[in-house]
Amino acid sequence: MADGEYESVLCVKPDVLVYRLPPRASNRGYRAAEWQLDQPAWSGRMRITSQGQVAYVKLEDKTSGELFAQAPVDQFPGLAVEGVTDSSRYFVLRIEDGNGRRAFIGLGFVDRGDAFDFNVALQDHFKWVKQQSELAKQAQNPDQGPKLDLGFKEGQTIKLSIANMKKKEGALGTKSRTGGLGAPSLIPPPPGGKGSVVPLPEKQAPSHPAQSPAGAPEAAEASVSWPQQLQVLTAEAAADIWGDFAQASSGSASAPSQQSTGWVQF
Repeated sequence: MADGEYESVLCVKPDVLVYRLPPRASNRGYRAAEWQLDQPAWSGRMRITSQGQVAYVKLEDKTSGELFAQAPVDQFPGLAVEGVTDSSRYFVLRIEDGNGRRAFIGLGFVDRGDAFDFNVALQDHFKWVKQQSELAKQAQNPDQGPKLDLGFKEGQTIKLSIANMKKKEGALGTKSRTGGLGAPSLIPPPPGGKGSVVPLPEKQAPSHPAQSPAGAPEAAEASVSWPQQLQVLTAEAAADIWGDFAQASSGSASAPSQQSTGWVQF
């Protein structure tokens, strides 16, 4: 173990079995059926720890925690941990005593779930080791990292839908020209203009009409009906507008030296 590095626990299993391996007759894979599975050589607790990039499979006593054997793992899968060909619950460990001596033993799990956790713990650790190695390389050579290529490849095209955009622009232009469906209409001409007739409120005859000195005009006005009264008022308004102009024209034609009534000489 390297000095100054923290040790972290990756996995703990309370029940594991250790077997002595028979001599290998050939280079074929290990078979757990040849290990005399009903006669384990040792049973206890297993812990997987990591320190730096190396993982350690430690076999310890359940009660005292005394170390029975230890297998440093620097690569998985590799020679330090191998699976057997006939089961997923048994593995072959290469243990070391710290003095350079090595031996191979069989490791078995009673539960298949414990064997799965053992596999996953080692896989996750070495995935982390690989990521750390790649990050260190990128930090040393930042220009050699992967670059994002956004250019078009040969023969690659892009398709744009412009028909809908033209329809939307045409609808907006029509709406702006017409002022929209709820736009106000043109401003009507002011009341009293040429060709317009302003209705006058109907006069109500007083209950006791006052007698004027002449008496006849008011009585005649009261007896005139509403349509006739409107015609009389319109005729009188026309006579007032054009009366002075007519008088001035006739007076100037007959006697230029005389001044007409209602005109001021400058």
